[in-house]
Amino acid sequence: MLRMRQICLVAASLEPAIEELCGVLGIEVCHRDPAVARYGLENALMPVGNQLLEVVAPTQAGTAAGRYLDRRGGDGGYMVILQTDDLAAARARIDGFGIRIVSEPNHGDYVGMQLHPRDTGGAILSIDWNDGDQSGLDGPWGPAGPDWQRARRTERVRAMTAAELQSDDPAKLAERWSEILDRPLAKDALGRPSIALDDAVLRFVPAKDGRGEGLGGLDLAVTDKAAVLDAAMGLGCPIEGDQVTLCGTRFRLI
Repeated sequence: MLRMRQICLVAASLEPAIEELCGVLGIEVCHRDPAVARYGLENALMPVGNQLLEVVAPTQAGTAAGRYLDRRGGDGGYMVILQTDDLAAARARIDGFGIRIVSEPNHGDYVGMQLHPRDTGGAILSIDWNDGDQSGLDGPWGPAGPDWQRARRTERVRAMTAAELQSDDPAKLAERWSEILDRPLAKDALGRPSIALDDAVLRFVPAKDGRGEGLGGLDLAVTDKAAVLDAAMGLGCPIEGDQVTLCGTRFRLI
């Protein structure tokens, strides 16, 4: 199993980002993790169907998140967090490639490894494992708190179906991620490099927005596209066709 279980965005200020995302997508905060304060951060997590959308924001100077905001010119995508059912195999593969691990959260029933973005390219890639019954898609997920399911709201959006990573050399970046994840590289209907996960797709595109390499966008399966677009218009969010920009991230509504 390899699922796109969580996506993390970074914002200069947390509450406005949460208000925008919840106001437009019709989602709700399920958990705020006080443990991220040790990294000079605050956060909030919101279910999107059975996946989680997180926003982090720096609370002090000199954080990695703050440097990332400066480097990419503002709010945007930060981390791609995948769930595996075989962390030992993933760890052996990562070690074999000589990829550095920048953080290894370990809470007993939840263990992860965040890979150094200079070794992976694209964004911070985290491969994590969670104990408990994962036979259903709404199994336990440590970062989201003990009862994240209570906050699911699917009246407007029901799943994150793709993450879009942008680069000056998307083909090279795609090859690297394919190697790291041990997943075959393919092309989508438009000829763009892509990697299929069990519940979503990683797509690799040219960087054209002047912000350089990074996590640029997400595809959302929507229940009520009109409601999302109306809410985005009401808040003055940029809209281009079926695409809405929230927290510096392109959200494509499908």
